[in-house]
Amino acid sequence: MTMVRAGVVPGRRAAWYGVAGVLVTAGICGIVVGMFGVNRVFTGLLLGVAAGISLLFLLFGRDGVVLTDQSIVRRTPWSASTLAWDRVVAGRFALDENARWSLALDLNDGDEPHHELVLLSIPPVVKPIGSAYDMRKREQVNEIRGMLRSKRIPITVLPEIADALTLHWRLAPPTR
Repeated sequence: MTMVRAGVVPGRRAAWYGVAGVLVTAGICGIVVGMFGVNRVFTGLLLGVAAGISLLFLLFGRDGVVLTDQSIVRRTPWSASTLAWDRVVAGRFALDENARWSLALDLNDGDEPHHELVLLSIPPVVKPIGSAYDMRKREQVNEIRGMLRSKRIPITVLPEIADALTLHWRLAPPTR
């Protein structure tokens, strides 16, 4: 079974996750200081930061989109919904409103004529791979394109994006 993990956490939700991490950090620090005295501030901060970071990893790890052979699963920390592949009209690799490259699926929602599911949002590629982040994003782009190709979903790629992917990341342009 093939499975590709993707998805973009919206800014508002990411901000709420950050607030939750800070609140957990402050709460645990306050509890430790309240129970053991002001001399344990550093211990409280250390435990609070560890718990806050753990919470952030949990929240961000649960949030995303998983593409499988059978369906597309949209997940948040509190829920999950499944979309059938037959709802996908096309894939699109274009510029988004923040001048980032966005790989999205166009969905047919029946009542709503057009709905978008963003799978990936990356800064424009202007140089060869120089970090682990670049390598991971290249792998994600390749995995998502492979999954869409296997499902025979047409992908539209802006020419400047296709050129940069070919030149810098050595990804072949779509065949159709």
